[in-house]
Parts: sequence; structure tokens; C-alpha cells
Amino acid sequence: MAGRTPRGILIAVVLWILILGGIASVLRFFVMPEFRAKKRDALALQTGSGSQYRHHVRLAADRFSGYCILRSSALQNRLQSAGIKLSVEDDGADYMARIKALQKGDVQMAVFPINSFIQSGIALGEFPASMVYIIDETVGADAIVAYKDAVPSIDALNRSDARIMLTPDSPSELLARVMIASFNLPELSSDKWMVKADGSTEVYKKFRGDSRRNPVAYAMWEPDVSKALKHEGAAVLLDSSKLKGFIVDVLVVERQFLIDHYDVAKEIVEAYARSAYEKRGTMPELIASDARLSGDKLSDDDARQLAGGIHWKNTLENYAHFGAAANAHSLESVEDIILKITDVLTKTGALKNGLPVAPNALYFDRIVREMQAAGFHPGRDLNVLSGVDLGENDESVGETLELKSLSESEWNALLPVGELRVAPISFGRGTARINVQSRHDLKRLAGTMKSWPQYYLTVTGRVGPGGDETAALLLARQRADEAVRVLVEEGVPSERIRALSEMAMEKGAAAQSVAFVFGQLPY
Repeated sequence: MAGRTPRGILIAVVLWILILGGIASVLRFFVMPEFRAKKRDALALQTGSGSQYRHHVRLAADRFSGYCILRSSALQNRLQSAGIKLSVEDDGADYMARIKALQKGDVQMAVFPINSFIQSGIALGEFPASMVYIIDETVGADAIVAYKDAVPSIDALNRSDARIMLTPDSPSELLARVMIASFNLPELSSDKWMVKADGSTEVYKKFRGDSRRNPVAYAMWEPDVSKALKHEGAAVLLDSSKLKGFIVDVLVVERQFLIDHYDVAKEIVEAYARSAYEKRGTMPELIASDARLSGDKLSDDDARQLAGGIHWKNTLENYAHFGAAANAHSLESVEDIILKITDVLTKTGALKNGLPVAPNALYFDRIVREMQAAGFHPGRDLNVLSGVDLGENDESVGETLELKSLSESEWNALLPVGELRVAPISFGRGTARINVQSRHDLKRLAGTMKSWPQYYLTVTGRVGPGGDETAALLLARQRADEAVRVLVEEGVPSERIRALSEMAMEKGAAAQSVAFVFGQLPY
């Protein structure tokens, strides 16, 4: 048998060196690190201690003052005693990053304005979380401001060169969209009306430098709204205190976490409700201390102004919104809120095809319903209520005060807010008989008025010039009266509405119409 050649031996040696080197690399980079890690873990178990927390839950949010309870020591301490660590992580109000973090499981909970939850979920292609509790509603912290010389009312924005400066993906944007969807502004450019800015402070700076000649409105939030109104000639076109059920923030839970750790999610919701109840009388102080955590300094006046523009939802209101209360008062269901917000987003082009899922797929009512069925009271674990038979829940539903009846002079003194966007009301030829489709349109208008509880409504029958003007004005008034009658039948308080007739300047179909105009008493 022939012996191996030197070349063959060399090749064999090189191969063995490569094989042994590979084995050494595997040992060095894979086996040994794992061995060392196991050794460290074993040592940690022998020389460490068990965690005081059963669960560590991450919640994505931003620095909005409405979320201050989530960052409060009251909530953290309450959860700590229950063995739950809650980490609130600031993502700078990047809603797409927030919903992606839920999708990846990087966070288990988050807070969203409902409109942002809808929009980011559609953009993502799925809704990886479900709404479980309503945190708050903005009731004045956001406003659209303009100089009266250039934009005296919302109707003045009904022109192709009108613009609204705002911060994208903010409640101020939704406020602007609600205005456009609700008021009759057909000339406002559908693709050019928005001028984007980076935050309310930038919007305020642009407002301050306005020439007062151009039809521009500015959407901002507190404390910039109050600063803007100190400028001579500045006025509010619309603020969030005038509408209801649009700028609403909700707590959402990632769906798999909700399935796997339902009890933990429920504990957090209940602890939040208790903390909100505990802090309900000291919100300005909590807002100020919360701002200091991020290095911001708020004056007492600014903190009070911010607190006054936010309505924190209590447990009883959540029972009503989620349909768990026997008497839901006048509060809208979560489902109806989702539907009307979706309608606004669709009408204004923010959504192309509406909501791709049923609205009830976006919320989970089991937690709130179980709390209500168990007689949960948020003050039961507080010292001031220990040992006290609470009986009925001492919380109250924050209902809007009914508008007072107006005298004739007060009706005449109303400041026009804007003409509503309503499909033309059709009547039988020469009569005040409203056709079937227009009755449906008026029914929808009656529902819309529930979302605008602070405004009075003037229904004006219009008639063009020519012919027997006395008879024409009489018919126009009869048509206005009939429209009012239908609205009252559909639940609009008669104190909020009155009928008029007037001679229109133009001729044709536009003159033979009924106009619906919101008005408010002078400030």
C-alpha cells in the first residue's frame, strides 16, 4: 500500500486545523456564553432575592397633562402594593410607533385619542389592542382662534384660499376636521386647507405674526390659547368645550396580554379608577408636579387653566359609556363615539374607506361590566371611606347643563357661529310637507346637535326675490316651522331652536332653501 504523499498530509493537517478551529469557535461563541449565563443565573438564584413584583407592565403615552394620573405616585404605590410594576414610557406622541410597539409586544398597554387609535390602526393594517377604559375628554383645552378682522366666524372660512394652521396627529387637528365636517364650507379647498406646524407653540408664533389680512385660522391648545386671546381682535371660532364626544382619550390593552393576563389588566384599571378618585379635587397641583418631572414649569394659573380644559372620566361615566349602567343618562356609548369620529375622518379625507372592522371590535367591555356588577367603588380602599357603607356610588355623571330659554332680544343678539352642513331639505311643491329622505336627514341633524350641546340653532326658510313675496315668505316660514317641529320630535329641546324666514339675495334653488345656523350668546 502506497504511503501518503507530503501534499496529502499537508491538506489533511489543514483540514483538521479548520475543523478544530470551528469547534473552538462554537465553544467560544455559543457553548461557553450559554454555560456562563446558566452559571450566573444559578448563582443569582442562590445569592439573590425574589422580585417584589408579580408583573412588569409597560404603558406607552406622552406628556399630555390628561395622563398625569398614570404617572402619579398614587397609582404607582397602589400597584406596587399589588405586586405590579407599571412603567409609563414617553414616545413623544408618535402614534404609529405606539401602535407598532403594541403589535410587537414591546408594550402591553397604551393611551390614545380615539381618532388616533383608529387612524394608526388602519395605517398598520390591524388593531393589536382593545379599548378598556375612557381616561378623559378635552373640554376647552383645544381651540381654533383667528383675528376677527380676517375671520369673524366659521362661515368666513368658506373660500378656496382659507387655511387652518395646526399640528398634525393632534386633538387640534381633529377639532379642525370636526368643524369642516359639521359646517357648510364647500369652497374650502379639500386638499389645501391644512397648514402643518410642529406643536402649539409654533402655531401661536405664527398667529402672533399674522398680518390680519388673510383668511387663516389657528388651532392650538392651552396655555397658548389663553396667550392668543390676549391679542387685540383675537377671538375663538370654536373650542373643544362646545362639542361632546370627539376628543376622547382611552386606555388600550394589547389583545394577547388581555387574554393571558386579564386579571392584571383589571387590577390596573381598578387601581387607576381609585387613584383618579383620590386626586379628583387636586388636579391642578397634580398637573404642576407632573410637569416638573419632565423639566417644565407651570404657573398656578396655567395649571388651573389646563385642568379646567380636561374632564377626567370617573367610574360611573365609564359604566355609562360601556353600557354597564342601568341608567346611562345622556352619555354616548363607546360604539357611537367611534362611529361619529370615523364619519368625521371619512368626510374630511383622513380615511378613504371608513372603518374596516365593526366598531365593537375596537373595545372590550368585560372589565367595566364586571366592576359594575361587583359594586366597585373607587373610594372604597381610601382611608376617608374605610368602614363606611357607601351605598349608592357618590360619583356623578358629568352632564352638560341645559341651555336656558331666550327672550326675543337675546335671540336677536346671538352671535353666528356658522351654518351647518346639512343635505338640502326637500318639500312638496308649494307646500311645507317634508319628504321621507329629508325627514331622515333631520333625524341625523337631531343626533348631531347632541354633539354640540352649547349652541342654539336658528332654522331659516329662504325665498328668492320675485312674485308674491308676502306669500313666499309665509311659505318659507311654514317650512322652517315644520323643520323645527321634526327636530323637536327627535329630541332637540325647543328652548334651543327657533324658526325664521328671510328673502335671499340670489335666485334659483339656493334661494328656495332652509338654512341651519348655530349661534351663541355674546361672551
